Amino acid sequence: MNTIALSGTPRTNLGTKYAAQLRRTKQVPCVLYGGESTLHFSVDGAALKKLIFTPELNGAEIEIEGRKVLAMVQEKQFHPTTDEVLHVDFVELKENEAAIAKLTLRLKGQPIGVRKGGKLAHTMRKVRVSGLPAKLPGYLELDVADLDVNKAIQVSDLKFDGLTVLEKESDVVVAVKMAKKQE
Repeated sequence: MNTIALSGTPRTNLGTKYAAQLRRTKQVPCVLYGGESTLHFSVDGAALKKLIFTPELNGAEIEIEGRKVLAMVQEKQFHPTTDEVLHVDFVELKENEAAIAKLTLRLKGQPIGVRKGGKLAHTMRKVRVSGLPAKLPGYLELDVADLDVNKAIQVSDLKFDGLTVLEKESDVVVAVKMAKKQE
């Protein structure tokens, strides 16, 4: 997992009025969960863009008053019309404890069934996995070159080193189906 360095400033004043004041100065209110206590802080909005606006999973190395914490984004809130980041919740990661993350699934190769005239149906684009933070990649890659017509890859077929897939085993991830014939 790639890590992005962020510098945070602790916040003592909580609430809607103080969060609005922070946003006017281009700061984003954030909360860090999972440590000894919940920590409220703010981060520069421009620094968060590399972390928020990407399909890959990135970790954040947050420095607050000289203390560095490894975390990942748990939830983010956007303004409904401007897509400006309003609030971010982080969860602290510990090296020896498994973390749960939702990773993007990228397909690799052209399926045999597509070359025969079939249509590729990519039904599951993100997969929830569990693993140690050091084993979490930015995204998952799935080779579909051997997929033939009327064949599918299910969650039970997914095997990734050091990761446990948390989705329902019978769910279809990707399939190749024959296109309907026109009369």
